[in-house]
Amino acid sequence: MEFLQTLKLQKENEGTSTGTSIVKSKGELIISFSPVNGDLIGSVNSTDKEAYEKVITTAQSAFLAWRNWPAPKRGEVVRQLGEALRAEKHALGQLVSYEMGKSLQEGLGEVQEMIDICDFAVGLSRQLYGLTMHSERPAHRMYEQWHPMGIVGIISAFNFPVAVWSWNAALAWVCGNVTVWKPSEKTPLCGNAVQNIVAKVFAHNNVPEGVNNLIQGGREVGEWMSHDTSIPLVSATGSTRMGKELNKAVAGRLGKTILELGGNNAIIITENADLDMSLIGAVFGAVGTAGQRCTSTRRLIIHEKVYDSFVTKLTKAYQQIKIGNPLDANNHMGPLIDKEAVALYLKSIEACKKEGGSFLIEGGVLEGAGFESGCYVKPCIAAADPTFNIVQHETFAPILYVMKYATIEQAIAIQNNVPQGLSSAIMTLNMRESELFLSAQGSDCGIANVNIGTSGAEIGGAFGGEKETGGGRESGSDAWKAYMRRQTNTINWSTTLPLAQGIKFDF
Repeated sequence: MEFLQTLKLQKENEGTSTGTSIVKSKGELIISFSPVNGDLIGSVNSTDKEAYEKVITTAQSAFLAWRNWPAPKRGEVVRQLGEALRAEKHALGQLVSYEMGKSLQEGLGEVQEMIDICDFAVGLSRQLYGLTMHSERPAHRMYEQWHPMGIVGIISAFNFPVAVWSWNAALAWVCGNVTVWKPSEKTPLCGNAVQNIVAKVFAHNNVPEGVNNLIQGGREVGEWMSHDTSIPLVSATGSTRMGKELNKAVAGRLGKTILELGGNNAIIITENADLDMSLIGAVFGAVGTAGQRCTSTRRLIIHEKVYDSFVTKLTKAYQQIKIGNPLDANNHMGPLIDKEAVALYLKSIEACKKEGGSFLIEGGVLEGAGFESGCYVKPCIAAADPTFNIVQHETFAPILYVMKYATIEQAIAIQNNVPQGLSSAIMTLNMRESELFLSAQGSDCGIANVNIGTSGAEIGGAFGGEKETGGGRESGSDAWKAYMRRQTNTINWSTTLPLAQGIKFDF
């Protein structure tokens, strides 16, 4: 296809790169099939242990040079990367859509997030501020500064095959770190495409080889990263199960993690809500990316007074959703990532029925012309009790659970009564309800929205959640501090050496 040619993707690729050169790998072949039509897109070699060690050695050497580049100069390189992404936005967005299955508009939006974080990081490169503090000792000065950590490992998931990497990489680079990226084995070609774009920009600026590194593979490669003492920080996106294992390994060597794991996100729709506005947020949150966002809306907690009217609106809207090839802008929803995801979707539907849930919109697998890949499913709606076991779990699929509440306190309790704590929202025109939701008595999630849905986030804010979501933060605000080590400095410019707390030590 044209966009594959534009990005110069090959049918065979070594799959392990240090930015401007290829490290030969003898690892197993990873084959990428599109969930859109089941066609083979291409293949890469997974990174074997020998190639991995070469990448780490190269990255360590690159860090020694890169950390000495002035931060604004590092920011200039990232600025140029943003420009390169602008030039390749349509082609890369098409590839994201075709390899992952999300709609073209969402694919283009994901590349736009990459561009936006580059813009953010450029400004950040001149704002890596520390603090000055007053010393209790005369003729002393205290301040703190931030230094790069070294190698930042990035493990990204299939649902955002390029954007989440950029949230980490752009910040890590301007902070003076180097990166080693393992994209999902389900979307390896997106990783290769991005690496090709980055390599051109880095080569043009004589960036040291090894500042940006790509490795390919599955669980084993991720385990190498999590146990590697050469990597002081691992930022990982994925399931809660994966995150717990990774965190255990990294913590065991006293390393640091940024974890963005499961989400079981809810929208509270109050009796004071604008129901038309609420409908847009609920439908996009539930079916966008075929329910495969960590911020996808899984639960609707609806006030009993508006439950019937809103559910009627919701079921009518679902009947208008167009499902098909995500490269066709007329379609709202594309396929799930693979048949394994389809099996989990069907299993969750059956589990809900066994617990007593009733489906207002039935689910199922779509067949026939245009659905040959076997990965297209129907978005469905189930009336469920918040205590159902299946409702407590995250299913990466377009299954929406609806439930009633009587008081705002009850709604917030239902919202919080799941193990995950990523994104949340309330739809209300009542100030007291919205302020309660945002207060310490309200949502326990890392993201809490008013009159917008759970899905989608601007790069200016720190992104992440609490509880089994992991607790880390990426992207905007002061998330950059996670990629650096803090150092407190005290300078004595007097002619004596007084000790702190008035301690005397004379001899």
